Amino acid sequence: MPRASSKKTGQSNSTAVNASGDLFRSASNKASSKELERIDHLFYTYANRSSGLIDPEGIETLCSDMEVDHTDVRVLMLAWKMSAEKQGYFTLEEWRKGLKALRVDTIVKLKKALPELEKEVRRTSNFVDFYQYAFCYCLTEEKQKSIDIESICQLLDLVLGSQFRAQVDYFIEYLKDQTDYKVINMDQWMGFYRFCNEISFPDFSNYDPDLAWPLILDNFVDWMKAKQS
Repeated sequence: MPRASSKKTGQSNSTAVNASGDLFRSASNKASSKELERIDHLFYTYANRSSGLIDPEGIETLCSDMEVDHTDVRVLMLAWKMSAEKQGYFTLEEWRKGLKALRVDTIVKLKKALPELEKEVRRTSNFVDFYQYAFCYCLTEEKQKSIDIESICQLLDLVLGSQFRAQVDYFIEYLKDQTDYKVINMDQWMGFYRFCNEISFPDFSNYDPDLAWPLILDNFVDWMKAKQS
């Protein structure tokens, strides 16, 4: 008799644990579903009804509600977090991905998340990816592989200006002064970021033109040295 009683008790406890787990999963699923509803509702607050996308006008309204300028680098960081593919547009799936990753479902929470998002992007491990993304995000035409000098100057100032102010200012001055290059490609874009991180500025004491630097950077260093002399 005691054995039978013990067996029944074990089964009862197991059933109770399983039931408890089911209840927890059910509550968790409901909470996740409610969160997604709020995220979607927020999306459609800004989305264009005919296209089903948040378009440039919707992004301007979003920026206004977050109290940031639409040219603020954090807007680009938000696009990076969403893995947004088309400049000036957010799809529902991109919106969901970004907001779920940030764990926000209201505009108030999204606004509060921006400082942490900026810290995340500024980490070296993430920043290289963000810097590369910024270039790709500005490729607005199909099969486009380079960006015009004027746009590159604006993008450099936005993305890299706060970290490497002097290098960016002089490189922008050089880009506007020179006549050899009308556009910048990805290799040149990424090369300048490596240049900022690795080369002593403004003396260029460790710059070796025989190494695999893009030619535009050799020309920039020559231009700077001529300017200094």
